[in-house]
Amino acid sequence: MRRISMVAGLALAVTVLAGCPPTYPKCNSDETCQEKGEVCVNGSCQECSSDANCKEGFACQENKCVPKGPECSRDEQCTGGKICEAGKCAEPQCNSKAQCQGAQECQKGRCALPPGACNSNTDCGGDQECKENKCVAAAAQKAECNYEPLRFGFNESSLTSEAQSRLGELAQCLKDAGGRIELAGHADERGTEEYNLQLSQKRAASVKKYLVDLGVPAGQLKTVGYGENKPAEQGATEESWAANRRVEFVR
Repeated sequence: MRRISMVAGLALAVTVLAGCPPTYPKCNSDETCQEKGEVCVNGSCQECSSDANCKEGFACQENKCVPKGPECSRDEQCTGGKICEAGKCAEPQCNSKAQCQGAQECQKGRCALPPGACNSNTDCGGDQECKENKCVAAAAQKAECNYEPLRFGFNESSLTSEAQSRLGELAQCLKDAGGRIELAGHADERGTEEYNLQLSQKRAASVKKYLVDLGVPAGQLKTVGYGENKPAEQGATEESWAANRRVEFVR
């Protein structure tokens, strides 16, 4: 009798358990997971079982909704004449040049500038400008050259470091400006007239050589020596003599 009661009790327990739904995250149908917004996959509540369970732009991977990868990364991955825009295949920007602006042309469904073409200066490099829809070299801004006379030491025709620095700045300006320029050498009144003439010529020649070494065309420079005959200042003082020992740049 006792054995019969135990069997009956066990059967009742099985019946009760069979009628109770499983506890989350265990499941036997999607209803068990509905409250969590999930679906039942192989007896366990999961975020998704297919892409259909995920919102737009997401895909189901390993029962998790993850952002979809880009549809494309280059135009060749699209079909039907479409182009790749922001990771998606989209309709082409153009089918003919008439649909593009200015100098742009329709190239493989996109409006683009051909090499060397432009609509504005921003389409060209830093040293170019846009003229008549073409990138051309920007007009050089000719700076004012410093034509102040170059001074020399007593009985000297060699260039000081300061004079070399001045000529370094002047060389590029002369090349940009173009045209011939006269290098006029002068001397102070001390010494013989013949010696001072030779000294003034040497001074002009040393300036020309330095400028030519810096790339100024030799044909652009003419040298002449005036000796002591054209003083910048009159007088027999150190100041006037220093002013007269010079090479002038005459255009």
